[in-house]
Amino acid sequence: MSGRLTYRPFESLINVSIEEEKSEIPAPVPTDIDYFLTAMERVKEIKEFREIPYSPSAVATPSRRPSNDIDAAAALTEIVTGKSHVEIRNTQEYVEWAATGRGEERNPAARKDLLNRLHRGEFSVQDFLDLHGFTLEEAEIMAGEFIRDSVRRRLRCVKIIHGRGLRSPSGPVIKDALMRWLIGQRKYVKAYATARGCDGGLGAVYVLLK
Repeated sequence: MSGRLTYRPFESLINVSIEEEKSEIPAPVPTDIDYFLTAMERVKEIKEFREIPYSPSAVATPSRRPSNDIDAAAALTEIVTGKSHVEIRNTQEYVEWAATGRGEERNPAARKDLLNRLHRGEFSVQDFLDLHGFTLEEAEIMAGEFIRDSVRRRLRCVKIIHGRGLRSPSGPVIKDALMRWLIGQRKYVKAYATARGCDGGLGAVYVLLK
């Protein structure tokens, strides 16, 4: 024999197996970059847009508050810090009332003058009643006895301390009730007005008796 014969019966099967393995390998999934590059294939650069002129906008300056707001804020600061005096008559808590009588007392100007004098403390306070700590019912009884006793003693001006009700969730209950009650006592009461700061201010009232 001129050469050695070699019998390879599985050689063809190996080639078939390799071809089958190649055919079973899945095609790669395109990525976002692939999609982007495909989409940009026909995109051409616009040379004119290489440099776009830019002008920064002006920085907005905060608007100034109106002078009225500034003045009000400054005034409030002075009041809170105690540097400025608060005119009690200009507050919402200030109260005053005068009965309509005869002659001069029917003149609104005369009644206003009387209330101004009463609030300024021009009538000497001869006695006072403090209603702090009393219930509404107790305060009404105490006020009634105090006013009647003051009239019997021929007192001209007295003071009733009613408080401001700042700690009460319902507000100044005793104060509001007292003001209504005093108006109903025209037989004895001629006028009332919020007291000066040195006499209790918004937490007290001067009562002018007939």
